[in-house]
Amino acid sequence: MSGLERVDRRMLYAAAAVAAVVVVGLAVVLARGGGDEPTEVVLVTHQSFVVSDDVKREFETESGLTLRILQTGDAGAALSRALLTAGNPEGDVFFGVDSNLLTRALEGDLFDAYESPELEKIDEQWILDPEHRVTPIDHGEVCLNVDLEWFEGRGLEPPRNLGELGLARYRNLLVVQNPATSTPGLAFMLATIARYGEPGWRRYWERLRANGVLVVDGWEEAYNVRFSGSSGNGDRPIVVSYASSPPAEVIFRSPRPEEAPTAVVVDSCFQQIEFAGVLRGAPNPSGARKLIDFLLSTRFQEDVPLSMFVFPVDPLAELPPEFERFAVVPEDPLSLPPEEIAANRDRWIREWTATVLR
Repeated sequence: MSGLERVDRRMLYAAAAVAAVVVVGLAVVLARGGGDEPTEVVLVTHQSFVVSDDVKREFETESGLTLRILQTGDAGAALSRALLTAGNPEGDVFFGVDSNLLTRALEGDLFDAYESPELEKIDEQWILDPEHRVTPIDHGEVCLNVDLEWFEGRGLEPPRNLGELGLARYRNLLVVQNPATSTPGLAFMLATIARYGEPGWRRYWERLRANGVLVVDGWEEAYNVRFSGSSGNGDRPIVVSYASSPPAEVIFRSPRPEEAPTAVVVDSCFQQIEFAGVLRGAPNPSGARKLIDFLLSTRFQEDVPLSMFVFPVDPLAELPPEFERFAVVPEDPLSLPPEEIAANRDRWIREWTATVLR
């Protein structure tokens, strides 16, 4: 490429950047109604966020605002992007920071405090930030899932707890996600730390490695490709997934089975709470607070299970029949304090990588 071509290309990039700024500025002006009160509220979230069309319309009718949903990657990537724009955000509310990454978001000064009146009905166990910079919206336990048909066909009992995964009869049967690249993978690593402590959790992973554990980058490959109990027809009958995965297998299979073809190993479950917060510097803070209230409304909370396959924090929200029958809500799931996770997460991931992958 000649020097002139490089100059021309730089000028083209510069012109494109200026045009982009103009377009963004125009969009902001239009969203604010040409300088009056904003007519739009923007929810920044991860790629797994889903809300039913009628529920979205209900919020827009009640609030008089248009809800725009900006999805910016998986949960970790979305949070990283939000932190890069802290104080000058791309939207008004961020949804999707979970309890494993909560301290990272709070230390990044991402949110303005807001105590929703809807919190009066929420049990205190879900409220991890007493300053109310974030509001709990849902919870979803990460658990081992097993393919019941695979085990029944071989006359083998599925594992009942974490400890049994190291037994010879489960050699080459387990697929997990890398905690450095996957939020369920991180949760499962934390489950082993909560169960076995220091340094026992590393010895536990040494046993899993010796027993043929398969590590992949993310949930999609682990569950939909490698797991034998999914549509991908993989060869691994034990996978790290969610407590809500069995009802999903019932709902999305055709024909619909009478019983769930997969089951949860309750002893393995690690609790994740998902939060939303008003972004610091939000263009529409009033609309952001209305949206937080709506996310806690019983109407939205009852939409959560079949939209995102997690559990509502609202005790008044009714679960769909498939969740009542096939989902598992562990009475005493494994957990770790967010402060402990924040202080050790990076070190734990390095030690896991050295133990399992090298």
